[in-house]
Amino acid sequence: MNGCGIEAGEYDYVIVGAGSAGCVLANRLSENPRNRVLLVEAGGTDKKFWIKMPLGYAFTFSDPKVNWRYIAEADQGLNGREIYWPRGKVIGGSSSINAMAYLRGLPHDFDDWARAGAEGWTWQLAEKTYNQLEKNSELNEKGERSVRGDGPVWVWDNSDRMHPFSKHFLAAAKEMQWPVLDDLNREACEGLAYVRSTVFKGRRWSSADAFLRPALKRQNLRVIKNARVEKVDIIDAVARGISYRVGEQRYSAKALKEVIVSAGAINSPQLLQLSGVGPAALLKRHGIDVKHHLPEVGKGLQDHLAVSHYFRSNRPTLNNKLGNLFGKVMSGADYILRRKGPLSVPINQVTGFVRSDRSVAVPDIQLYCNPGSYITTSSGETLLDCEPGFLLCAQPSRPTSRGTINISSANPEEAPDIQPNSLSTEEDRQVVIKAGHLLQKLAQIPAIKNVTEAALVPDITGMNEEEILQNFQERASTVFHPASTCRMGTSAENSVLNSRLQVHGIKKLRVVDASAFPNITSGNINAPTLMLAARAADIILQDDLHAREKHAATKN
Repeated sequence: MNGCGIEAGEYDYVIVGAGSAGCVLANRLSENPRNRVLLVEAGGTDKKFWIKMPLGYAFTFSDPKVNWRYIAEADQGLNGREIYWPRGKVIGGSSSINAMAYLRGLPHDFDDWARAGAEGWTWQLAEKTYNQLEKNSELNEKGERSVRGDGPVWVWDNSDRMHPFSKHFLAAAKEMQWPVLDDLNREACEGLAYVRSTVFKGRRWSSADAFLRPALKRQNLRVIKNARVEKVDIIDAVARGISYRVGEQRYSAKALKEVIVSAGAINSPQLLQLSGVGPAALLKRHGIDVKHHLPEVGKGLQDHLAVSHYFRSNRPTLNNKLGNLFGKVMSGADYILRRKGPLSVPINQVTGFVRSDRSVAVPDIQLYCNPGSYITTSSGETLLDCEPGFLLCAQPSRPTSRGTINISSANPEEAPDIQPNSLSTEEDRQVVIKAGHLLQKLAQIPAIKNVTEAALVPDITGMNEEEILQNFQERASTVFHPASTCRMGTSAENSVLNSRLQVHGIKKLRVVDASAFPNITSGNINAPTLMLAARAADIILQDDLHAREKHAATKN
């Protein structure tokens, strides 16, 4: 993935991280052949079978070749447990190893961004950007497929490939008096639907597929893989470039216009701190020269937490196909020969947003309903049950607790300290209890009860409020949506970035990824990250145009 024709070491834009956001930026900023763009990625190629096969993320979930495999610090809100945090370390970043669910988020999420100080980041502008990004492959009632939109991101309607058991979840939604929607991204924000996914004809469609590959033929774009960026080079409060290492060899790259950090919600604050931008006391403790005291770097961490409950089914589920060797072999053959069958569809098949009770103004719970039962071990291995089963899961959508990301040493190779600080607010604990009550009702609605042979231990249906909270604290885990560790805001006192994603107090340095979210959005965060990066590219190009116009006016 290396372009050519660029003078080594000097570029207009240097982008750190070829993940969901970095691939968008590399494409957009290199459209102008005058812009020399360098994209640096810590991981290697994404051309791997388990990445491209939709259900293959069960294997990449713990693969150190494509995954940072972080472990969070002991989390007091989760009974002192240390939780596994997978993050993509590969071309495409986490968009190459995630569950491919494409959910825009709810309108109030983005209006909340604007109210938090991210001026201009309203739902109206977010929706416009989404419409430009997406190419929706849809099915009508007759099973005929059509395409809506002409953007680079394939958003696939997989309803014709969903396991037949999933229809029971939608029947349950009707009995719960929740709307059953055709498309969660275009209809009313409350209700359940089949998941739309970043899949194209049975293969994962990552940010690398959508944005990076079409740009690789350009002579003004260079991509360097397996390169660890050690710091942003900052001189007199200006980002001048980066220092990075490939193997044992160290290099530097100059940025004439900007350095853009798109390393993700964990690695972006880590890199800023290693570069001398962050809480001064932390940096001094690790012997790092303080380039700029910016106390909010690494603070504000938010994530979605959920606990799954499993039920033995009296009807066939995915376990009947994939829970035995013969079924795995047959499903594998079906996928290899036709790109069809259960391996061509992500495991999350039905999801949606609902209110925990009628007094809540907007949906505050996301539901996941999967036609399979499985466990994930502490090492990240996914084990599918041999008997037919299904999963019900309720996730609080907008947590208020905030944690931190802090470097553990001055060595870039050492993982940062991740302190989620889960359930540290009473509001979050109460929403967990409400989510538990919601699952109790869902599990006992006739459409679900009629296909249930037994609830597997622990059985949530008989728990009281104290037991619901205790169960969550004992079993809940991240849903892999870390955000807000370099968040946008109004000043250095309450944020890391301004509303144009520029680092407070440092010129020519921006952060563009989920760490920039002022607060976490409802639902899966890959789609909002793509949207943010697309808008960021517009902002960067606008600022460059204004700078050139100003320079020309000065010369005249």
